[in-house]
Amino acid sequence: MKNIIRYCIIFVLIGFPVIMTTSCKEENPLPPWRWDEDDEIEDDGEKPRFIWIDASANFPDFANSKENIMRDLTIAKNAGFTDVVVDVRPNSGDVLFATDVVDQVKWLGAWLPQGYTRIDRTATWDYLQAFIDAGHSLGLKVHAGINVMVGGNVTNLGSSGMLFRDVSRRHWATELLTESGRISILNASNNAKFFNPVHEEVQEFLCKLMEDLAAYKDLDGIILDRCRFDELHSDFSDYTRQKFEAYIGRTLQNFPNDVMRAEIKTGSLPGNLPPYFKQWLEFRVKVIHDFMAKARTRVKAKNPNISFGVYVGGWYGSYYGVGVNWASPKYNTAESFSTWATADYQKYGYAYLMDVILLGAYTTPTRIYGTTEWTVQGFCALAKDKIKGDAPVVGGPDVGNGEWATTDISVVNKAITESVDAAINACNGYFLFDMIHLKNKNQWQYVKEGIDLYLKSL
Repeated sequence: MKNIIRYCIIFVLIGFPVIMTTSCKEENPLPPWRWDEDDEIEDDGEKPRFIWIDASANFPDFANSKENIMRDLTIAKNAGFTDVVVDVRPNSGDVLFATDVVDQVKWLGAWLPQGYTRIDRTATWDYLQAFIDAGHSLGLKVHAGINVMVGGNVTNLGSSGMLFRDVSRRHWATELLTESGRISILNASNNAKFFNPVHEEVQEFLCKLMEDLAAYKDLDGIILDRCRFDELHSDFSDYTRQKFEAYIGRTLQNFPNDVMRAEIKTGSLPGNLPPYFKQWLEFRVKVIHDFMAKARTRVKAKNPNISFGVYVGGWYGSYYGVGVNWASPKYNTAESFSTWATADYQKYGYAYLMDVILLGAYTTPTRIYGTTEWTVQGFCALAKDKIKGDAPVVGGPDVGNGEWATTDISVVNKAITESVDAAINACNGYFLFDMIHLKNKNQWQYVKEGIDLYLKSL
């Protein structure tokens, strides 16, 4: 079974604060869910095929109609998908499942022929349970997808979410570093209003939400999305400064310039980085790693049979910008990315905490095959190498955005079919974003063709 990773998550499991004052160097007993050294993820038999169901985009069909839910899940099943991910916490941060922790979604915006339109939910039945019931009747596994670190959203339809409703929680909003200084994201132009992931109150709130999800005994899994910082310019609150200073064991005289400057951008780092920049990145990935360990423990305590997984983008080389190390702790990040990774960066790879990792292998429709990032096949193969068997990697494309929306339709149709082969044979399964794209252009047959070819090859 897999190597048991001896790192500091024992502190999380017994209830200590997520951010400790010093780095933990000792080896500790491992959580009980890990595998033994020789266990490998088996690819024998059929690999899973996941399809994501975005809440907003699909709301016109699903907000008030169980019949439409059954109709489209039947189509997905017939196309060859085995698993669906139902988005039940969209950008507003309100929810579409049973909980008293936060408000229910009352409306969402969706693109219709007449433009971006408000779709009201008038139904009172349980949205998530409707998908579970329909999916299970068809033999599909049903996972709940949640936008984790968001608490509000702003569009041309207005603002929504708890950060706008509840003044007492405004301090949960992340603070951004901008050219004109530090500002709350609530005062910035960003549509999605992120929380500060460092804040213990935020983490406790999110764990309670996940416990309520885990209480759905028939739910097959929970998939965390946007479990991250809001890019490199987040979070620069005094709260986070104090946590970082405790982490490194010293007081900074010139914050935030000692760790970050507003002009520094992900993917184009200057030669003269701030003195504590790399330790700042290490601190951020530790925050997310430790939160993942805490969340998993809380979910499994509520429902040990539920799958705990995450969605990430495949572009590992720039994922430091959002404070996430989704690789295995066995992957030596600094060896390949010494510009921004410390020697300890790899310790906070969280792949071993996951039961499944959905990988966005998001490329153009003309870059399906290849060995590098920015090809579907390359993204999947490189991710599998970095994850090193700690979790199944299920990767695939976004088939409706960017050049997928503008390229000749015959090229796109062929790319959908080929994406199944490119992804599923490079990792442990296939993942497609989003159902709405297949529906809008009636492209189900092309993904079915790819899945059928894969099944015939077994």
